[in-house]
Amino acid sequence: MSDGLSHERAPAATPAGLLPVTDLDDSPLSAEEIAYGQASKASATIEAYRTDWQEFCDWCAREHHAPAPAPPAAVSGYLTALARAGAKVSTMSRRMAAIRFFHALQDLPDPTSPARVTTVWEGIRRVHGAPPDQAPPLMPPQLFDLVAATATTRDFRTRPSEPDLAGARDRALLLVGFFSALRCSELCALTVDNVLPHERGRTLVIPSSKTNQRGEQTELVVLPYASHPDACPVRALDAWLQLSGITEGPLLRRVSTGNRPAPTGLHRASVNRRITELAAAAGHAEQGYSPHSLRAGFVTWAHLRGASDREIAAQTRHRSLASVGGYVRVQTAWSSNAATNMGL
Repeated sequence: MSDGLSHERAPAATPAGLLPVTDLDDSPLSAEEIAYGQASKASATIEAYRTDWQEFCDWCAREHHAPAPAPPAAVSGYLTALARAGAKVSTMSRRMAAIRFFHALQDLPDPTSPARVTTVWEGIRRVHGAPPDQAPPLMPPQLFDLVAATATTRDFRTRPSEPDLAGARDRALLLVGFFSALRCSELCALTVDNVLPHERGRTLVIPSSKTNQRGEQTELVVLPYASHPDACPVRALDAWLQLSGITEGPLLRRVSTGNRPAPTGLHRASVNRRITELAAAAGHAEQGYSPHSLRAGFVTWAHLRGASDREIAAQTRHRSLASVGGYVRVQTAWSSNAATNMGL
C-alpha cells in the first residue's frame, strides 16, 4: 500500500473495533456516554462487527482500497470476492452491516447505499440466495436421550463421591432450554432474579431480547411442571440450584474441575459444546444439534401436539406467526396436508 493510501485509511486502522469510543467529533466523551454507547448494541453483535470490520480492513489493505470512507468500488469488490469464495448471503449481509456501523461511528456516509453497491448486492442475492440454514429440532425422544447421557456422580481420589454439578446443570440447560424455547443468548443471560415462583411451575422474566433489545416491555415465559419427573424443567432447575448453592447472579454457570460452580455464566460457545458432546454420548452426533435446536424442537414438538401458531408464539414471543410457521420442518409437512387425502 502506498504512503498516501496508508494515510487515507488511518481513521479506520485503529485496532478492530473502535470501541470503546472516546472521541467522535473532536469532543471527548464522558464515561457515562461511553457506557451508553457500548450499550447501544448487544455485546455479541459488537464482537461480530469487530471481526467483520477487521476482515474488511484486511481485504482493503490487500486490494489497495481505503476502508473508511470506503469507495463504492471497495464494497462491491469485497462482496464479489466473498460471493466468489462461497460465503453465505447471510454472512455477506452481516459484513455490510458492520461496514455501515463503523462508518456511522465516524459520522461518515453509508458506503453500502450507492447504486453500484446495491445493484451488485441484489445480483448476488438473486444468484446465490438460499433458504437460511435451520437448526435440526431437538425434541423427544432424542431430547431425553441427551438428558439421560448427562453425568450424575463425580468420583474423586481425595474425597468421597459427589453429585456431578455439570451433569445437574446440563439437565437444567436441556429441559429449561426446550420448554422455555428461549434463544441461546437469553438462556445464558438468565439470572436467579429472573426466575419467579408460580403454583404451576416458574415464570421467567426476560428483560431484553432480540426483538425487544431496549427492554421497553417485560417479556414473560412460562416454565411448567412436567408430569414425568425426569422430563421436568422445574425439578431439573431446582436440583441444579440446590446442589450448586447458587442464590444470586447468573443462573446457568460453568463448573470447575473441582466440581464447584464458577461465578460466571455460560456463553453460546460453551452451550454449543455441551450439546454437541451430549449428542455424541447419546448416539446422535450425526444430527448436528446446536443451541438453537432446543427452540426449534419446542416449536416443532408443540405443532405436532396440536398447538396453534398463536399458542406457540405466546411462548416463543415471535411477533409474526409466519416466523413460527418457518420452524415447522419436514416432520410436519405430511400431516394435515390436502395432497395426502385426494382419494386417488
